[in-house]
Amino acid sequence: MLKSKLMSVMDLHTKQRQFSGQLYKYTNVMKGWQYRYFTVDANAGLLHYYLCEGEKPDGSVPRGSVHLAGAVICPSDEDSKTFTVNCASGNMLKLRAADARARQEWVNGLRAVAESHTKAISANSPPLPPREHLAVLDAMGCVRAQLAQTEQADLALCRTIESAGSKFFVDPNLLMLKATSAASLHCLNQCMNILQRNQHAQQARTGFVIDDD
Repeated sequence: MLKSKLMSVMDLHTKQRQFSGQLYKYTNVMKGWQYRYFTVDANAGLLHYYLCEGEKPDGSVPRGSVHLAGAVICPSDEDSKTFTVNCASGNMLKLRAADARARQEWVNGLRAVAESHTKAISANSPPLPPREHLAVLDAMGCVRAQLAQTEQADLALCRTIESAGSKFFVDPNLLMLKATSAASLHCLNQCMNILQRNQHAQQARTGFVIDDD
């Protein structure tokens, strides 16, 4: 009996770690539903999504991420495929699976991860973290993702400018563009460092500290 229970727990943890797949994500009225590739990091309690499965090499930055601690996952009444992830930060994802069975699998898996991390946070620092703290973590994650994309764009720009110039002449306007781009990126990184220091100082004052890396 004990061995059976242990195997069930191990199977659940394995399923959580490997939980991923294609879902429709509702963007807005203009764009409607769009396919995205979702993965669940059960250890970190995060739901990530990418433009497509091929966009997800190890270490790549997701298009978006939300914390599942304190989240409420609800099947929708509008059909048998749609469900919502209502985050403690106030963010909401409206998602649609391939069929009713797939929806139930996603709902069950996300609820298991959310419940696990909600209990862990409650045990270490009851009650649940205030919404504003989780909102800051989500916002900082989005900023880091945008900075990473900006760094890649700056690198591509530099390579393009270097390949466009001849051995003896490079357009001064291109050199100015390259320098401006580098200076702007440096300024953005400096601003991000200031925001992170202020965030950590605020967490230290309130006694609420979460590693948001």
